Amino acid sequence: MDVEIITIGDEIISGHTIDTNSAYIAKKLADIGLWVTYKSAVGDEQKRMEEAIYLALKRADIVITTGGLGPTDDDITKRAIVKVFKRNLVFNEDVLEDIRRRYDARGIKMPSINQNQALLPQGAVYLPNRTGSAVGILIEEDKKIFVALPGVPREMEIIVTEELSPFLASKVSKGSLRVIKLRTTGIIESALAEKIMHITAKLPESIRFAYLPSYGGVDLRIVSFGEIKESADLPAEELAKQLREVIGIYIYGEGDDTLEGVIGRLLLEKNRTLATAESCTAGLLAGQITSVAGSSGYFERGVITYSNRSKIELLGVPENIIDTYGAVSIETAEAMAAGIRERANVDYGVSITGIAGPDGGTEQKPVGTVFIATASKNGIRSKKLNLSKDREINRIRSVYAALELIRRTILEID
Repeated sequence: MDVEIITIGDEIISGHTIDTNSAYIAKKLADIGLWVTYKSAVGDEQKRMEEAIYLALKRADIVITTGGLGPTDDDITKRAIVKVFKRNLVFNEDVLEDIRRRYDARGIKMPSINQNQALLPQGAVYLPNRTGSAVGILIEEDKKIFVALPGVPREMEIIVTEELSPFLASKVSKGSLRVIKLRTTGIIESALAEKIMHITAKLPESIRFAYLPSYGGVDLRIVSFGEIKESADLPAEELAKQLREVIGIYIYGEGDDTLEGVIGRLLLEKNRTLATAESCTAGLLAGQITSVAGSSGYFERGVITYSNRSKIELLGVPENIIDTYGAVSIETAEAMAAGIRERANVDYGVSITGIAGPDGGTEQKPVGTVFIATASKNGIRSKKLNLSKDREINRIRSVYAALELIRRTILEID
């Protein structure tokens, strides 16, 4: 089944807003075995919206739009939809009542303009939106599936996850589908490919395999099709088993696991605690760790020591180490990790210090030079990172590298 995603809005066309919605939708569809064959974007002009939808319906089995379902005059997606499908807009009392309840719960009188969001094309099915007032719209006609989603990312994501994905999964095939996603970190995509090439080079047509790289690592997605459940499950599980045997050291989780979530579970299981000391990442690592619900059960504190003086006063880094080796050095990173472990009285201390950029580098220590370290009862582990010249990318990659060093320290693996 061919899928096309249409993002709607002048802000998308002009570049003032980055389109993250289509990427999210495409990833979710891939998880259920649907591949997006076309992506397009159109501004807030009804005639052009109609043209974009007409074209998409000609070349795709499933068309999904995102954007333009709000209550204001510039939200005209529904007008284009009813023109294309030759239907009228009618009030849906269930949607209207739900919108009223939302405003009542907040103690706010519903503006009359919000009634527009209860107008739906005749015969359409609405997809509930539990966080906002703009519902999704679904129309099935002439063996085509058309879906309109809100443009607010969080609202779109919830509707896709809770409503659209399960519906489309039931339409994918009369057979069975198995999706396995192995999450790796600490190794780049090309190096990973070299290690498993002998496994992935001769896969049957019933299996699709993909590398999904990000700053945090590389996900390996296995999609297996079969006429019955067993014929889809067994090949996928066998491939996953072979991959684990070869690259298991780099696999930290599966499916929706996150590195910070895995670390949290390990710490809780072992009844261990953690504290962080950060320089160039300025709290990003602590923020990532505490993004996990229940992290107060293992995370004791995070200290931002940006200046040399703060490293000395708050972490007890010996002044002569900074004078001799510099604030950005393996020696300082190790002293920071040991210092935060001791002063916070925790099982594990972790540190990051480096030159995020875009300036501040030298010939010996160019921009992107970062050192990370962990301290535990078994001693110190440390690592040098040679990253890019982009400040934000360097900070993000440093956080994930530190998280992986924590994981390996807890598991006591090299």
